[in-house]
Amino acid sequence: MMLGNTLANAKIYQGTSFMKFSSIKTTCITLTLLLSASLCAAADSQASAPKPATSKTETSAQSGTAAKPKAAPKVKLVDINSAKKAELKTLPGVSDAEADKIIAGRPYGSKAHLLTHKIVSAEIYDGLKGLVIAKQATNDAVKNAALYKNKK
Repeated sequence: MMLGNTLANAKIYQGTSFMKFSSIKTTCITLTLLLSASLCAAADSQASAPKPATSKTETSAQSGTAAKPKAAPKVKLVDINSAKKAELKTLPGVSDAEADKIIAGRPYGSKAHLLTHKIVSAEIYDGLKGLVIAKQATNDAVKNAALYKNKK
């Protein structure tokens, strides 16, 4: 009888041991997956964070005083649908002739019309595209479409 109890206890112990092993294994796998997911998330957020452009920022951050990054100066966009000739001539590459052509070709639906309607060359347009805007005459799209249709 003693032998029977010992074998029964051994089987119970082995079953409990297997369950403990299985639960420990599951816990380890879960922790590994969570750790790898958090590392991936940290790497993504670090990659999307802006890096300092100058060494001044790095040295001031190391010394304990945080320097505020300077915002890029806002450029006043020139509206090609309403700008006067003098304003247009301040743009890079725009001479008297180009300014006259821009004024004669009004109204423009977008600044890209300067290039597609062959008002300015591609080289001049590359210099202008960040400095100009084509504001619409009205907020009503139907009226704007009529303006462009009458133009042709």
